Amino acid sequence: MDMILVLTVLIVVFALAFDFINGFHDTANAIATSVSTRALTPRRAILLAATMNFIGALTFTGVAKTITKDIVDPFALENGPVIILAALTSAIAWNLITWYYGIPSSSSHALIGSIAGAAISAAGFGILNYSGFLKILQSLIFSPFLALAVGFVVMTIFRIIFKNANLYSTTRGFRLFQIVTASLQAYTHGTNDAQKAMGIITMALIAGGYHATTDIPEWVRISAATAMGFGTAIGGWKIIKTVGGKIMKIRPINGAAADLSSALIIFSATTFHLPVSTTHVISSAIMGVGAAQRVKGVKWGVARRIVLTWIITLPISALIAAFLYQVFNLFF
Repeated sequence: MDMILVLTVLIVVFALAFDFINGFHDTANAIATSVSTRALTPRRAILLAATMNFIGALTFTGVAKTITKDIVDPFALENGPVIILAALTSAIAWNLITWYYGIPSSSSHALIGSIAGAAISAAGFGILNYSGFLKILQSLIFSPFLALAVGFVVMTIFRIIFKNANLYSTTRGFRLFQIVTASLQAYTHGTNDAQKAMGIITMALIAGGYHATTDIPEWVRISAATAMGFGTAIGGWKIIKTVGGKIMKIRPINGAAADLSSALIIFSATTFHLPVSTTHVISSAIMGVGAAQRVKGVKWGVARRIVLTWIITLPISALIAAFLYQVFNLFF
């Protein structure tokens, strides 16, 4: 059997595995607040997230195209299948390590860092598409700060509007509203996060000579969306606990404000075809909401640990991918 075909099939399998892992690693964040406030049971929340995520994944392809062409040019990639396989293996390894320890790392940082690291290892720094790569980095860096600010503003508005409202009826109303905001959150997650594996598969198809354009094939969209849906349905409880409750004590009004804020940031990024870390955005929105209520109410120690993991994810995944490329290149 042709080695390029074998590598391409391996990449498709690994990319779908990445999406599956992303499902229980990142998608859990989309429903964390609704579970923490008891607006939804874990089972119902995970089923809702899986469904809405699947729908979101099939709605847009802009982020997938960005991943396909903006980090490196897939048409100019020599030994492309080996580079992509090394990148995927690295991203999956980092995701599994952070998931095992219950640390809300970022699948987006891991994947983008891994692609860059493997490509540089193969062809040097000149291989990177710097305009596209820097645009992606800016999106990853600034989106959490925007989410923090929006979360603070939304929560402040909620506090002003419902200042004199009956506590029981307000809590009950926001629990019901959270079903809507959690659905919106999961949907926007699908419009952004599920597309990263689609972009990787399309890049591999181009590098292997099996696809001639950066358009995302329909079977790739359906496969990636399904893989993430199954991943969501099977796992995620560890991350739910960290994001949902350890950053701050969450009430329904906080959860709704955080969901609404992060969904707004994620969907805005999707509209501009920019990948963001949904983990960063959601966690930052929760911090912004907490700070609007009481700065001391946010458990900044946990927040610092999460931020530290965010910072180290991109360089560590790049180094792992660079090493794996050299190893894989000996065999393929």
